[in-house]
Amino acid sequence: MRKFTQSLALAALLLSTAAYAQNVAPAATVAAKAAPVPWLYEGSDVPVDDTWTFGVLPNGLRYAVKKNDVPAGQVSIRVRIDAGALHENNDEQGFAHLIEHLSFRGSTFVPDGEAKRIWQRFGVTFGSDSNAQTTPTQTVYKLDLPNATPEKLDESVKIISGMIRNPRISPSALYAERAIVLAELRENSGAQMVYSDALRQHAFQGQRLANRSTIGTPETLQASDALRLSAFHDRWYRPENAVVVMAGDMEPAQLANLVQKYFNDWKGKGARAPEPAFGDPTPQGTPTRVLIEPTLPTTVSIAYLRPWRKVNDTIAYNEQLLIDALALQIINRRLEVQARSGGNYLFAEIAQEDISRTADATLVSVTPVGDKWEAATRDVRAVIADAIATPPSVADIEREKTLFGNALRTMLDSYPFEAAAKQADDIVNAVDIRETVAAPKTVVQVYEGMKDKFTPQRLLASTQKLFIADATRLMLSSPAPIADADNRAIAALNAVVSANTTARLSENTLGFAALPKLGAPGKLVSEETISRLQMTRLELSNGVRALLYPNKAESGQIRVLVRFGRGYQAVTPDNGSLLWAGPIVLPENGIGNLKRTEIDQMVNGRRIELNFSIDDDAFQFGANTRPDDLADQLTLIATKIEHPGWDPAPVERAKALATSGYASFEMSATSVLQRDLEYLLRNNDPRWKAAAPADVAKVDAAKFEAYWTPLMAQGPVEVLLFGDFEKAAAVAALEKSFGALSPRAPMPVAAAARDVRFPAPTATPIRLTHRGARDQAAAVMAWPTGGGIAGISEGRQLETLAAIFRDRLFEKFRAEQAASYSPDMAANWPVDFNSGGYLMAYTQVKPTDVDRFFAFADSVAADLIAHPVSADELQRAVEPTKQAIERAASGNTFWLNQLKGSTYDPERFAALGTLYSDYNSVTPEILQALAKRYFVKDKAWKLVVAPQSANADAATSR
Repeated sequence: MRKFTQSLALAALLLSTAAYAQNVAPAATVAAKAAPVPWLYEGSDVPVDDTWTFGVLPNGLRYAVKKNDVPAGQVSIRVRIDAGALHENNDEQGFAHLIEHLSFRGSTFVPDGEAKRIWQRFGVTFGSDSNAQTTPTQTVYKLDLPNATPEKLDESVKIISGMIRNPRISPSALYAERAIVLAELRENSGAQMVYSDALRQHAFQGQRLANRSTIGTPETLQASDALRLSAFHDRWYRPENAVVVMAGDMEPAQLANLVQKYFNDWKGKGARAPEPAFGDPTPQGTPTRVLIEPTLPTTVSIAYLRPWRKVNDTIAYNEQLLIDALALQIINRRLEVQARSGGNYLFAEIAQEDISRTADATLVSVTPVGDKWEAATRDVRAVIADAIATPPSVADIEREKTLFGNALRTMLDSYPFEAAAKQADDIVNAVDIRETVAAPKTVVQVYEGMKDKFTPQRLLASTQKLFIADATRLMLSSPAPIADADNRAIAALNAVVSANTTARLSENTLGFAALPKLGAPGKLVSEETISRLQMTRLELSNGVRALLYPNKAESGQIRVLVRFGRGYQAVTPDNGSLLWAGPIVLPENGIGNLKRTEIDQMVNGRRIELNFSIDDDAFQFGANTRPDDLADQLTLIATKIEHPGWDPAPVERAKALATSGYASFEMSATSVLQRDLEYLLRNNDPRWKAAAPADVAKVDAAKFEAYWTPLMAQGPVEVLLFGDFEKAAAVAALEKSFGALSPRAPMPVAAAARDVRFPAPTATPIRLTHRGARDQAAAVMAWPTGGGIAGISEGRQLETLAAIFRDRLFEKFRAEQAASYSPDMAANWPVDFNSGGYLMAYTQVKPTDVDRFFAFADSVAADLIAHPVSADELQRAVEPTKQAIERAASGNTFWLNQLKGSTYDPERFAALGTLYSDYNSVTPEILQALAKRYFVKDKAWKLVVAPQSANADAATSR
C-alpha cells in the first residue's frame, strides 16, 4: 500500500493513497511472463484488483496499464528508470538530469527538437503535458497525450521508446544542452538553494545523499563529455531498471501491445550494475549547524533519523502507518492551537518521511516569531514532550478518527473521477519507495477492521517511536549573526523541557448551535433556467443571487464559491493599503466570539472549509464540500459574512509573518518580481503592493477591524454551487443561510477604483536589485493591451499570439542560444476592468545578457508585425489550448471559474459560448493585425532586476 506521508493536511494525505492497482492476465497477443502474483505485490498481502494489468517482458521490463477515461480521450504515459542522483559517481554529479535533457532533445526516431513540435501538433502543452523529473532515486519521463487516437499514441510511444533507449548523446547536442542545464542551475541558485543544500548536507552527513544535488555542480557539468554520459546511460538505462505505466482512455490490451511493440527487443549493454550503497544515518558528525542567510527568515529544522529498510508492504504494516499518521496529527493540531493563541512561533509542523531510500525520518520545522528561535524551539519540544509522556485522551483519538473517516469517504467518492495521470504517478511513486498501491475500498476495509486498535497506549508507543533516532540533527538559519550560536543551538536541541499540557484541545466540542444566529429564512423570489447549460439562476428575497449547476461530474463533491462585496474595486488606490492582510487574517479570526480553533472543532471530520481570496470584482469564500455537509457549509460562510470575528491574535500573527518574510523577496531576481511586478504593471497601484515592514508595524487589531468591517458588510452577494446535489435541497439550504442575511447596503464602485492603468513606456528600463547570486538577473518587456468582458474574444486571440511568442523564445533564446532556461510570454486581459491588460515577455538571464533579451524580444515582435505566422506554427499554438479547454471542461472548477459573477453580468454566459470558437477561428492574418496594433515599440515598458553591485552579505555557515 502506498506509504502515508504525515503532515498537517491529513485529509489530503489520505486522499493521495487512492491508487487502484489490480491484476488481469496479460492479453494473449503480448509476449509477457505470467506471474501468479503481480510484480508490484510480491511479498505483500495487500489485496490485488483487476483494474490494472501488470506484466513483465522477457527482457525484464515491467509494465502496468489501465483503462481510465478521466479525462476522456487522454492517455498518460510514464517511463521510470531506477537511476537518479544517488546512482552517480562523484565525478558524474548531474549526469542523470543531463541525460533527461538530452533524451528530450533528440533520439533514434526524431531529430533535434522535433519531438516537442510533433507533440504540440497533437495538442500537448510542453512543460506540463510533456516533461520529465530527476530525483535522487529515479528519472521519470511523462507524457499526457490528449485526443489520443491509436495513430497518435503509437507514434508517441515510439518516440518515448527512442528517447529512453537511444538518446542522441553527441558532442554537439551535449554542448547545447549542457549550457541550458547550467542556465537552469544559475536561475535556481540563491538563498533557498543555499538553505536546502546546507540542510541536506547537515542532516545526511556521512551518507551519499549529503553530497548529491540532483542538478549537479558547475564543475562536473562542465567536465562532462559524450563518452562518459553514454557510459552512465548504458549502466543504468536497461530494461530490468525500467517500468512503463500507461493509463487512459484505451483498452489495456492495446496499451500492453504498445509496450511490447516498442520495448520487447531492448537489451541492456554488459552486466547489470549493482545499486550503490546509500549509507545509514550515523551519530558521528556535528549535531547542529548554523546558517547565516540575510534574505531568509529565521527557521529551525530538527531531523530524527533512522535507517531506511525495504519493508514487506503488508496489511499489518499499513495499519501501523495509519496509527503513526493519527499520532502525528494529534501533535500537529496541538502545535497549531499553540501558534494561534500567540507565542514564540508562527508555524510548526512535524512529519514522518522515508527520504530517498536513505533515512526513515521524523522532521520538525519551526518558524519563530522574529528572533525568538530558542523560545520557539523550547515551546515545540515541550508539546512533543507532553505527547511522548502521556497517552492521548479517547476524545483526542476519536476526533482524529472522525477526520480519517471523512477523508476515506471523500477518497471513495472521488476515485471514479480521479485522473489517469494521477493514478499513473501513484504507480511510479510506489515503485520508487518499494511499496504497493491499494484501492480505496481496500484502504477503507483496513481502517474499518482496525478501529479498536487506535488505543491510547498504542498511540503513545507510536509517538515515542517517532522520536527515537540513530542520529538527531538541528539546523538554525538566521538572517543575522548570532552570538555564541553553536553552543546555543546545541543547548536548544538538548535542554530538558517540561511537558506542555496546555496545548491539548478542549474536550467540550461545540455544535453549530453555538454560532451567532442569522435572521429569518429568506424566500426564493425568481428563478431562471439556462437550458443549454442545465443551470439555474435564482434570486432570494434579500437580494442574494445564486447559480446552481447540479451534475454528477464529480460524484459526492460540491464546489462552493461565495462572492460578496467588490474585491479590488471596493477601494480606491488611495485607501487600498490594507487589502494584503485580508487573506491571511480573515480565515483565522473566527466567527463572532468563537475562535478559529473552536470552529475547527465544530467542523471536525466533516468536509467543510473556509478559504478566502480577493478577486478583481469580489471577495470570495471558497469550499469543496459534499452533499451531507452542504447546508452547514453554507451556514458557516453566511454566518462568517454576517458576524465576522475580530480576534487580535491572527492580526499579530499576520504582522509577524509579513515582517519575517519580507526580506525573502530580495533573495533572487524572481522573488523581487514576485513582490513588485504586479504592483508595477498596474502603475504603482497600492492595492497590489506587498506590505513593507514599516507599513505592517502601523497595523493593529482595531485598524484591521475598522478597515474590513464595511468591506464585509456591503455590496452584492453571489453564491455558486456546482456539483453533486439536489436542486430542491440546495434552494432550501440557501434560504436558511444566505437568505437570512440582513439586507446589504449597496457598494458603488468609484471611478478611481475601476481605473487600472498600464505604466508609461520606458526609454530606459526601470532597475530593481536583489541580494542573490551575482550572475542572476531578470528582464521584463511588456506592451499595453486592453480589458473588459466585451473584448474577451480579442483577449483570447492575444493568448494565441503570446503562445507563438513563447514558443519562439523557447526554440531560439533557450534551445539554440541557451541564454535562459525559462523564457516566457504571458497575455493578461482583465475582464473586470476595461483597461490594464498587457502582453509580457520575461526571463532570467545573466546580467550581461539583459540587452540581448530585449533585442531578441524586439526582433520577435517586429517579425510578427511584418510576417504572418505559418499554418504549422499556428496549429502548434492553438491545438494545445483547445485540448486543455476540452479536458478542463470535464470538471466543475472550469465552469465555476468561467461563470463567476454571471448572475450580475449576463455577458459572461455569452463569453463562455464563444470560448472554443475564439481560439479555433484565429488566423495568421488576425494575429498579424494584433501584433501591429499592440507590439508598438514606443509603448513598451521594460524592467530589469539586477544583483546588487556590492554583495558582501552572502550566505555563511559554521
